[in-house]
Order: sequence, then structure tokens, then C-alpha cells
Amino acid sequence: MAEVVITGTGLYTPPYSITNDELVDSFNQWVTAENHHNQNAIDNGTVEPLQESSSAFIEKASGIRSRYVMDREGILDPERMKPRIPERSNDEPSIQCDMALAAADQALKEAGIAGSDLDGVIVACSNLQRPYPAMAVEIQHYLGASGLAFDMNVACSSATFGLKIASDLIRAGGARRILTVNPEICTAHLNFRDRDSHFIFGDACTASVLESTELAGKEGWAVLGTHLWTQYSNNIRNNFGFLNNAAEEGIGAVDKLFIQNGRKVFKEVCPQVAKHITGHLQALSMEVAEIDRLWLHQANLSMNQLVARRVLGREPCPEEAPVILDEYANTSSAGSVIAFHKTKPNLPTGTKGVLCSFGAGYSIGSVVVERL
Repeated sequence: MAEVVITGTGLYTPPYSITNDELVDSFNQWVTAENHHNQNAIDNGTVEPLQESSSAFIEKASGIRSRYVMDREGILDPERMKPRIPERSNDEPSIQCDMALAAADQALKEAGIAGSDLDGVIVACSNLQRPYPAMAVEIQHYLGASGLAFDMNVACSSATFGLKIASDLIRAGGARRILTVNPEICTAHLNFRDRDSHFIFGDACTASVLESTELAGKEGWAVLGTHLWTQYSNNIRNNFGFLNNAAEEGIGAVDKLFIQNGRKVFKEVCPQVAKHITGHLQALSMEVAEIDRLWLHQANLSMNQLVARRVLGREPCPEEAPVILDEYANTSSAGSVIAFHKTKPNLPTGTKGVLCSFGAGYSIGSVVVERL
């Protein structure tokens, strides 16, 4: 059975950034206008006034300071408050395809191969631009790759689930070189008029090249093991889909965008993530002390800190559980791969770490790797 190595990673960062102060200014302008519009109802006690947001509130609640976005103007326009991303013709590369190609270019260069060397492409992300044709098949076409290509979605865990599927395919002989890509346009499914979540997401795309050791040799990061877990929960949800077109009721409802019960998610997911990681290590006959890095899902700083403490049994050093969400915010499935991509250079041979993402489903995916 072929062993698997991650030989290259890539990251596409959108050209625009929004700070907390900028986001708060737009939100508060909208709140002021809405409260003014509803002033009589507010005075009568039939409507509660909307609360303003603040940068201090956002950073305390999440650890986020800024986020990269595909569009600034639409998000910061108090009368729109959503990105303005025009449709493209069917003859043009799709938006997620462009993002994926940029990230893939970096990953392929690091791996020292061309797109034509791939025999598999997996797109794994929380929201797909269209149902079909598969985004992965389009990306495969523009890369000049061959073999298999398909899309998959496990929300914020999509990237680690994709790495697991790619690793299994290579081990089983179904492919020898697979590219996984995670194009996340999270701002397009975020309600920027919800004080509790308007600051959460940013946009980004990550890519990873996985190869059999027969091809890769002794370069890259060996995949020592992968482990997945799911359990149904309604606490994180997005109801947008093709059936919206077949039902008049609920059109425009907020549950067609991202909604969550944050307190329940924190309480229920964090202990399960720590249990998942330690159980995975035990199954691999590895001690927690052997792990040098925890590249965790970048959703919330407090969540990551709690998971790291429970896994390590102590307060983690900053480099042990790298944080990128202060700059990128929550990029759904891409977060743990961004942390891996940005902090893995120059780590010595023998470094061991865990990529772990978690979120809606509930779902948890972990990938244990070692620097060759």
C-alpha cells in the first residue's frame, strides 16, 4: 500500500482587507438608520433598539482584527452590506476556479510538478459556486490535469476531510498525485447585519499536493494518519440551496445565510475536538508530547486556546498552536491549512503536527503529519 506525502501547499489571499474599525463603522451606520426608522416603535416599547458593535467587542469575542475579502465596497456600504461579486459568463473561468488556480500554482511549484502531472483534483469547501459541472472538473481542465475530479462539502471541516479522502485514494492505488483545493468565499454567506456574527468570516483559498512516496521520495510531510468524526447538530446552519427556488415561504430569511448558536457550539465542540485529537494520537501509538504543532481550525481564539490546553495538558506556547485568524478571520475549511502553510517553512526534519478542523455537522477532521 502506497504511503502519502504532502509535497506542496499554496495560499490565495484576496486583494482587499477590512479592519474591525471599518466593519464596525459600516454596521453602526446601519444601526443608527434602522433605529431612527423604528423610533416610534422603540418609544412605544414594541421594538427593541438595535445595539451597536465595537472593535473591542469583536476582538474580545473572537480574537479577530481584520479579514481579507473578495470585495470591500459592497460589504462596507451600509445600504448593501454584502459583497458585490458579478456573475461571469459560462465561457469564463469561475471565481472559485480563479482562486483555486492561484493557490494551486504555489502548491505545484513547491512540489516541483506541473498540473499535467496530477491524476486527481478534489475541491473541498463550505459553499460551492454551483452544483454542476463540478468545480473540481473545471479546475482540472485549466490545470491540464487528468484522472478523477470531484467536489465535496463538510462545511468548516472540508479541507481535512478532503486530505483524508485524497490520502485514502493514493493508499488504495486509485491515484498517485492529487491536488486538494479549498476556495472559501465566506463573506457571501454571512449576514453582515447580525451583531453576533457580522465580523466572523473572511475569504481565502488553500491548496495541497499529495503524492505517493514512490513519486515524492523523502521530501515533504508524511501523512501518518487521518481521522474523521461527525454528529448531527443544528447549532451551525445555512439553508441556502436549489430548493429555495421551489418554495415561496421564507424567501430572504436570515437562515439562508450563516447562523449559529455560538455558546452551544463552544460548549459542545471544544471538548469533543480535544478528545478527537488525543484519541487519534492514541490510535497511532503516539504520545501527546511527540506533537510539536497544532494547526487548528481558525474560527475563534478562545476555542483554539481551550482545545490546545486540553490536548497538551498545559498552556501552549504561541508557536505550538499558531494563530492566523487575527489577520484572516474565520476562513472556514481553509483556516487550518493557512496556519500550516504559513508556519511550516524551516521547521526541522522530524517535526510532528496535527491539522485539525471542526465545525458544522458537527464535524471534526484531523491529519497527523511529520516533516521528512
